[in-house]
Amino acid sequence: MKLNFPSRRSFSIALATVFALLLVAVRAPSQDTPKPKEFSKAVIDLGMVVRDIDKSAKFYTDVIGFTEAKGFSVTGDLGRKIGLIDGHPVDIRVFVLGEGDLATRLKIMSFPQVAGKAPDQGFIHSTFGFRYLTIFVTSTDRAMERLRKANVKPIGETPLEIGTGTRLTTVRDPDGNFIELIGP
Repeated sequence: MKLNFPSRRSFSIALATVFALLLVAVRAPSQDTPKPKEFSKAVIDLGMVVRDIDKSAKFYTDVIGFTEAKGFSVTGDLGRKIGLIDGHPVDIRVFVLGEGDLATRLKIMSFPQVAGKAPDQGFIHSTFGFRYLTIFVTSTDRAMERLRKANVKPIGETPLEIGTGTRLTTVRDPDGNFIELIGP
C-alpha cells in the first residue's frame, strides 16, 4: 500500500500528529480510573471556645440535641507545640450528632483563666470567620418544644417556611453564635 503525500514535510507533520495522538491516549487517565481519596473522613469536627463550658454543654445537649461523648485533655506544652494554645492546658468536651465515624463532632473548650474577646455577633456579616452551624432536624416541632422548655427564643421571623414543607429556625447559643435548625 502506497501513501501519497504532496511532500516530505506533509508526511512529517502527519507522522508527528499520529505520535502526538498516541502519546495523549496513553497518558490520558481513563474516565473509569478513580481519583485518589484525599480525606479519611467525609465529615469535619468543629472546635469552639466558649465562656461557660457547663452552660454551653447544657445548651448543646438539652436544647439542640447533641449527645456528649468522651472528651480529652491537651497539655499546655502540646497546645503550644501545635500552635493553637499559648501554654494553657485545656479539657475538651466532645458532643456528637449521629453515631460512628460519620458523626459530626463539636469540641467545646473554655479558658476561664484567659479573657478572650467575643466577636461582633450582630449579624453573620459582622465578623469574618465561621459564622453559624446548620443542623438538620427530623422535626421542627420537636426542636421548637426543646427551645421552649429551655426558654430559648428564635431570632428573626423564624421558624420560617423555606419551601416544600421545610422550615428554618435560627437561634443563638449562650455565647451568641448562630444556629440554624432546618427540617420538616
